[in-house]
Amino acid sequence: MTDFRAEIQNALIHLWQGDAQSEAIVAQESLWDLAWPVNRLAGRAAILEGYIAPLRAAFDGLHRRDVLFLGGDNIRAQGGRWCACVTHYVGTFTAPLFGLAPSGKMAWLRAAEFYLIEEGQIVEAKIIFDLPDLMRQAGRMPLPSLGTEITFPAPATQDGLLPVGGDSAASMAVVEWMLGDLHVYDPETLSSPGQTGTDGYWAEDMLWYGPAGIGSNFQWAGFVKDHREAFLTAFPDRKGGNHYCRFGDANYAAISGWPSMTMTHQGDYLGVAATGKALTLRVMDFYRIAGGQIAENWVTLDYGDLFQQMGIDLIARSNGMSEGSAPRT
Repeated sequence: MTDFRAEIQNALIHLWQGDAQSEAIVAQESLWDLAWPVNRLAGRAAILEGYIAPLRAAFDGLHRRDVLFLGGDNIRAQGGRWCACVTHYVGTFTAPLFGLAPSGKMAWLRAAEFYLIEEGQIVEAKIIFDLPDLMRQAGRMPLPSLGTEITFPAPATQDGLLPVGGDSAASMAVVEWMLGDLHVYDPETLSSPGQTGTDGYWAEDMLWYGPAGIGSNFQWAGFVKDHREAFLTAFPDRKGGNHYCRFGDANYAAISGWPSMTMTHQGDYLGVAATGKALTLRVMDFYRIAGGQIAENWVTLDYGDLFQQMGIDLIARSNGMSEGSAPRT
């Protein structure tokens, strides 16, 4: 039996290499929602012209390097069979991308992607590419950073590409239990019930890989210090979990909301004073489950869109900086 995940992954690899025949993987009436500043593209021609062609033009030698590639049946109301992946677009950043000035150096543009598959074609896609991290690599990081900025690694188990074995439903269940309890927290300690400890959702040596500005961190204490504390202080009324897609695949699970989160900007965040504005946040999460706990979590957030809602154009801010200048605070 053919693995539908393998077919989609292979087609995407060839698509980004410029193989015209592989363009058929995108359905004629496909609808793609992408990170800021691209946002929505409708139809194969618009997708090729508005997203795929600009990336090909910006990166010399452009190719994909997948970290995770998963597939499964969506348990949310929308349903459908989906593929989801964490990848990097690798090449020499030689020409502007969506107005962002190039570096002339090798770059790894990370992205997380969800694809709805029907009859072997992509009929819908959601994609978050991490432009702030590309700015960081160019030496023009427009935001301060809370954690450690790294290129997203492959899973410690090295089995995230078309994984086999494991219990897909059990993996998804761990994530759903975690999300249910994470929504409630103590405003004094920022703790949520059931997250840590022997019977907690997160492994003691958990690794959390976040987008530029947040960065990556180690263990629950590092997650709180480098991400959760600042986020909950700035957005104390945040409500998440509005997901169009959730599925498990072997020892992995993938979830996404567009947007997933609604909140009010009530405190300073990454150098931007509280605006009082109602905001939304597009989110993609990928989890590796081991021993009934979350061992690793890859996270992409559309911070270009979030800061645009705050009144900050990160592309313009980055372009106005000199290479190697200190991040904005």
